[in-house]
Amino acid sequence: MSPETHDPYEALRYAEYRWFLAGVMAMFMGFQIQSLVMGWQVYEITHDPLALGLIGLAEAIPFLGLTLFGGYAADRRDRRSLSLISMVVLFLGALVLVALTFRANLRVAWPFYAIQAMAGVGRAFYRPASQALGTELVPREAYQNASTWRSTVFHLAMVIGPAAGGLLYGFGSARLAYSAEACLMAFSLFSLSRIHPRPRQASGSASVLTSLSEGVKFVFEKKLILSALSLDLFAVLFGGAIAMLPAFASEILKVGPQGLGILRAAPAVGSVAMSFALAHRPPLQRAGRTLLWCVAAFGVCWIAFAYSKTFVVSLALLAASGAFDNVSVVLRGTLVQTCTPPEMMGRVQAVNSFFIGSSNELGSFESGLAAKYLGLIPSVVLGGFMTLLTVGITAWKVPELRRLRRIQE
Repeated sequence: MSPETHDPYEALRYAEYRWFLAGVMAMFMGFQIQSLVMGWQVYEITHDPLALGLIGLAEAIPFLGLTLFGGYAADRRDRRSLSLISMVVLFLGALVLVALTFRANLRVAWPFYAIQAMAGVGRAFYRPASQALGTELVPREAYQNASTWRSTVFHLAMVIGPAAGGLLYGFGSARLAYSAEACLMAFSLFSLSRIHPRPRQASGSASVLTSLSEGVKFVFEKKLILSALSLDLFAVLFGGAIAMLPAFASEILKVGPQGLGILRAAPAVGSVAMSFALAHRPPLQRAGRTLLWCVAAFGVCWIAFAYSKTFVVSLALLAASGAFDNVSVVLRGTLVQTCTPPEMMGRVQAVNSFFIGSSNELGSFESGLAAKYLGLIPSVVLGGFMTLLTVGITAWKVPELRRLRRIQE
């Protein structure tokens, strides 16, 4: 598609996709409020960075254990119904958090871990079902534009959610913040209900394990998809330290929960800016090289952030890291959607979610563990250098990715 005929709002011209994006944004905003307030409360109780990592581990265990089954279900059941059921689980978790705020002087962290585990169950089915549902709402030629706008609303939620969570908690209370989260989850349910059901016919009579293995086999046979997913997995697993921001806000920058909300929002500000830039330009002509350079820049940003003692400089570095990460998100999402047959989309998106979940949730635990035994700043610096090492190895071992030009070709 030439620049003259490129339509930056192509995916948004489909009403059901607009409702889909509204629901996704509300869900992510609510979950960001939950993550921020929960992280601050747990750190207030424990003053231990490892406790922050355990929040990610509590979600990772059920999420990684069930997400492939979520993909299997998404290829055999109505993806809209699965998304709605999963959202009910997340909504109930928000209500339990509201109920916890009526308990005075809560001085233990385990209820928060239990609720995060509950969220892991819901997201294990929500993520592959909703990602596959999104591909049914727009034509194939609009996949990159749809992926860009989905990334845009995701990162808008990452801007608004943490900032709102920090303000609601800092100037209000945990009860107010969690109540706002519950309202957002309720709106997400309403938005998904505006999408028409799309009943699916089960493909074949293969067993559950055989069907699951087909999705895994497909990803491992597609070297471009596997390399892009692996690059993201190890870069975020080692390089990102979002889970440690409560410790940086409290111990190093000393900005309180309000400042923590702004710090958590900063990567998403950069991501949103990059999303709009990508949406208003035609597909990248050197997608592979761009992906590798942006992941390397992501790692450099985190190394510099670890040494920063100035709030404004830290914000700028986090925003830059989000901008570079967004390029990876859009290119990876477009690659998966373009190369995957529709009948396998749920299972392949589940494998994608497994990689993402491993990097995000297990990355939180890895960050907490490293900070516990290496120290907060050295652990983030080491993670950044591991990201650079990952980029170098990927560029060396997968020349197909290095040579990748336009994904649509």
